[in-house]
Amino acid sequence: MQLKDLAPAASNSINATVILVEKGNTIEEGKEKTKTCVALVADETACVNFQMWGAECEAFQPGEIIRISKGIFSRHKNKLLLRAGKRGSVEKVGEFTILFVESPNMSEMRYVPDTN
Repeated sequence: MQLKDLAPAASNSINATVILVEKGNTIEEGKEKTKTCVALVADETACVNFQMWGAECEAFQPGEIIRISKGIFSRHKNKLLLRAGKRGSVEKVGEFTILFVESPNMSEMRYVPDTN
């Protein structure tokens, strides 16, 4: 799937290969002190904020190409984020060799629910 085609959904159905452009600071959330961080990932059509959990935060660095399998694009704490989720996975597949754009950012788009 190309990032420009993302739309919020409750299912894990997104498969995409992207480059990690920027990575934010890792923080610890909740009583469990779960590590999370938000990164900007992109392909040749768009970019999106990608949330990483736990070991993912240290496993991936800017410039790496990653494959997201069975990802989900949905609201988390009132922000639209792409993430692997519990049913999905993310893996490194290369470095620095992908064309990408930094606009539009699909996390900043306004989505109107489909009433059909």
